[in-house]
Amino acid sequence: MSSLMKKYLIIGNGVAGTTAAEKIRRNDPDGMITMVTKERIPFYSRIRLPDFMAGLVDKTDLIIKNNQWYTDYKIDLETGITITRIDHSKNQAMDRNGNVFTYDSLLIATGSNSFIPSIKGSDKDNVFTLRSFEDAEDIIKTAAITDSVVAIGGGLLGLEAAHALIKRGITVVVVEFFDRLLPRQMDFKGGVLLKEMLEKQGLRFRLGAKTTQITGDAIVTGVELESGEVLKADMVLFSAGVRPDLDLPEKLGLETDRGVIVNSHMETSLENIYAAGDVAQFKQTNFCIWPEAQEQGRVAGANMAGTLENFTTIVPSNRLKVAGIDLASAGDIDSENILETEIEETDQIYRKIVKKNGEIVGCIMLGSTAGFSDVVKQIGKNTN
Repeated sequence: MSSLMKKYLIIGNGVAGTTAAEKIRRNDPDGMITMVTKERIPFYSRIRLPDFMAGLVDKTDLIIKNNQWYTDYKIDLETGITITRIDHSKNQAMDRNGNVFTYDSLLIATGSNSFIPSIKGSDKDNVFTLRSFEDAEDIIKTAAITDSVVAIGGGLLGLEAAHALIKRGITVVVVEFFDRLLPRQMDFKGGVLLKEMLEKQGLRFRLGAKTTQITGDAIVTGVELESGEVLKADMVLFSAGVRPDLDLPEKLGLETDRGVIVNSHMETSLENIYAAGDVAQFKQTNFCIWPEAQEQGRVAGANMAGTLENFTTIVPSNRLKVAGIDLASAGDIDSENILETEIEETDQIYRKIVKKNGEIVGCIMLGSTAGFSDVVKQIGKNTN
């Protein structure tokens, strides 16, 4: 088939899918690109959802690529569409209403879903996760009639969401199983300082605490901890991490592990089917973070359009604000304190540079992230 008529189908409208679409268009000016998403709005910033919950931004502020961008790039964006089945023998994908989308090359970029642990009572009303714009809208509606919230999980989005609810005048207690906040990004010292900074803003914590059940009849009334303490709650917000959305890949029979297994071209085990972003797993690795998804999307798009490019494992890094506090981490944060470190510490700043054999392999920056990009580049050189 002529490349002039090549049909590209992208399932998912996050950073991986959107970056892939842009890369395809740059390499193939004439191909037909269709992108379908179950979301109701175009590609937006998930990390700004807490700002939306706090009333600091509106829906249009969240959107990264507006409708005009898709028009300019000749991309047919179909929102509010859930693909339920793929017949690869016919190169067709079907949605729940029976609509058919054909393709020559398919990218699965369905991202991940919020993980809810199997805790008794987690199916009650007013139990939420924050993953989508729709989730944020639902939380806002319930928050209007809520006095107290328990956030289970001290992860990045959970802390941001908890802070957003504090701004709405709601009492929030964060319950974290680990002995520190942000266990993937912070060591113990950094976690202690972050906790102190957040407590000054009104958040309360139970660290090293295990939730045994969510109490109440049909609607949440509280959260019971293993210690026996019961925390009052009109709403429960789970922030216990994410899991790749493997529904379609498993139905297709793609080779999967924690994610869809891909090679360096982002190719799956079936010809002309690619995967990128949170749903993909390369060399036993799946960080489920933005920089990884963006690079995988770029590489997938290039290869789908016939330009050979390779993905190499990136340095895991995060840079953001947690409740207005600058925070960044990358590489090996040496949470066990067994490597060589350089530490700068005040009551407002914690900066840790981790070295192995004299070379930088990781860092934590809390309160000041100056120089972070340069450090990440150095980590990349030393760990690849």
